[in-house]
Amino acid sequence: MTIHDTHPFADAEPDPARRFRGRLGGAVTLWTAGSGAARAGLTVSSVVLARGEPDRLLALVDPDSDLADTLDDTGRAVVHVLAWRHRDLADAFAGVAPSPGGPFRAGTFTDDVHGPRLVDATAVARVAVESTAEVGWSLLVTAMVEDVEVAPGDDGDEAPLLHRRGRYRTIEG
Repeated sequence: MTIHDTHPFADAEPDPARRFRGRLGGAVTLWTAGSGAARAGLTVSSVVLARGEPDRLLALVDPDSDLADTLDDTGRAVVHVLAWRHRDLADAFAGVAPSPGGPFRAGTFTDDVHGPRLVDATAVARVAVESTAEVGWSLLVTAMVEDVEVAPGDDGDEAPLLHRRGRYRTIEG
């Protein structure tokens, strides 16, 4: 039973730019950096790879996130492309699901010079931060790709983790 016939906290006028962004969608990645107690990670779906010499990854991250601070301190990161099976992990690193002991307990990670590496990620890039700039309410991170690792036999057919209109989705390979 409810006393409202509409959402009591809905915006009077939906933000058209936000609605547009929600329809863009994208692959979900996990960015990790640091080590030990100083490690940080964040789920990021606003990512693009710019081909060149060297290749670069550009990402929009929360400027107030622990990841932004750790990237500033270390200048390096590991970028994991997540699969549908990683959606609980993605929620933990996005801070929208409980993760007793912290989000790094939600998966198995190994130490890497660039940051924690998710053991079962099949596509991973190691990057060095080239620059950061505030863009709107986000921090644009431009990072040079130093190494890419795609698991042997990975033909890209595993169901990807995608984010569109505020929820996770997938497509069959």
